[in-house]
Amino acid sequence: MRFLFTMIITAITASPAIAQKPVRLITLDPGHFHAALVQKSMYPQVDETVHVYAKKGNDLDLHLAKIKGYNTDVKAPTGWKEVVYEGDDFFDRMLREKKGNVVVLAGNNQLKTDYILKSVQSGLNVFADKPMVIDQKGFVKLKQAFETAKRNKVLLYDIMTERYEITTILQRAFSMEPALFGALTKGTAAEPAVTKESVHHFYKYVSGSVLTRPAWFLDVEQEGEGIVDVTTHLVDLVQWECFPGVTLDYTKDIVLTSAKHWPTVISRNQFAELTKVQQVPAYLKKYSDAKDDISVMCNGEINYRIKGVHAKVSVIWNYKAPDGTGDTHYSIMRGTKANLVIRQGAEQQYKPTLYIEPLVHNAAYDNDVQKTVEKIAQQYKGVSLKKNDKGWEVIIPDAFKEGHESHFARVTEKYLEYLSKNNMPSWEVPNMLAKYYTTTQAQKLANKK
Repeated sequence: MRFLFTMIITAITASPAIAQKPVRLITLDPGHFHAALVQKSMYPQVDETVHVYAKKGNDLDLHLAKIKGYNTDVKAPTGWKEVVYEGDDFFDRMLREKKGNVVVLAGNNQLKTDYILKSVQSGLNVFADKPMVIDQKGFVKLKQAFETAKRNKVLLYDIMTERYEITTILQRAFSMEPALFGALTKGTAAEPAVTKESVHHFYKYVSGSVLTRPAWFLDVEQEGEGIVDVTTHLVDLVQWECFPGVTLDYTKDIVLTSAKHWPTVISRNQFAELTKVQQVPAYLKKYSDAKDDISVMCNGEINYRIKGVHAKVSVIWNYKAPDGTGDTHYSIMRGTKANLVIRQGAEQQYKPTLYIEPLVHNAAYDNDVQKTVEKIAQQYKGVSLKKNDKGWEVIIPDAFKEGHESHFARVTEKYLEYLSKNNMPSWEVPNMLAKYYTTTQAQKLANKK
């Protein structure tokens, strides 16, 4: 049935009477739900027909089911038409046919860097989920990929959704206001100037239903260790917030001081619940004990200096969040006049909340804070302050609180803008390299111990 459906769509879209929109997506080997989230929204400049290339199997079926769910959503249905090619030669077939001009990648990270390099070598733009690379060997290929993309005049970019979280946006905005924040401190190894911590869960809900993880997601050789996966977002935010608009040189500006990693144990029953696979695959046996409990090296911590500023990022993976909770984020930026803190615990009802905690206590400073908030509120209407024992809670209107899934539309829109206007900031590529240098060097350092 799928083959017949594909043939019909192919015949329709091939008709010269139908003008193609300038952006045509190719979804390659989708194995992570982020590939589908790119299509949770429609975009005016993107053709509704998406060509999908993958092996036959559960990863592909789950991806197509999510797209179908978006197409049939009661509140905001999309209108995507998926043209599917299934076969072991899917990658070569995609490169040969070039049915689109933007390759969307979100899946097995062991293969992703090769997909990226060969796609840009073939003159295709690439929009890739994090991480684009999971080890030092891959980092060398990624450098080559960026050089090739520049030479071939194609756009290679990763999906940094966390830049679109409103508390992070405002934390960055306030840190750029000297009257309120002062200047970013240098910090120390014991008390870094910037700390970002993230807690994630294997068992979670996505788009209203329980997420089925592929079995390979628990294999760090395929997914990557936690220290090179979720930390990609955290390292990106350190760079984006602490050094806005600054071009980083990873050979000079990044110094790793320490890194560590540790496992989360997934029981056999949890594995079956999570993946819908009853038998633990052979490739996971090297992480398993006699009971088939799997030790997943998904937790990590990186301590480093970036342009002389002490930074710390860490990620923790638990199996399942307690009822009423979910993934959480903690962040602090230490200024000479105030600390800017994002908390997401029980006190905040597990919703990210931004606080201004001053080191200066006088009427003149309080007045400067009020003026700064009024200035910020000109762009972010309705932002205000609520006094507390430590300073102020930043009150943010619900209109700005989109949620993680909606952030995929925001970052996709930004990518499409860069693609159409050729206006990606000059710092983006060197800073992507700095980011992946940090994570892959940390992974190397952690594995030495």
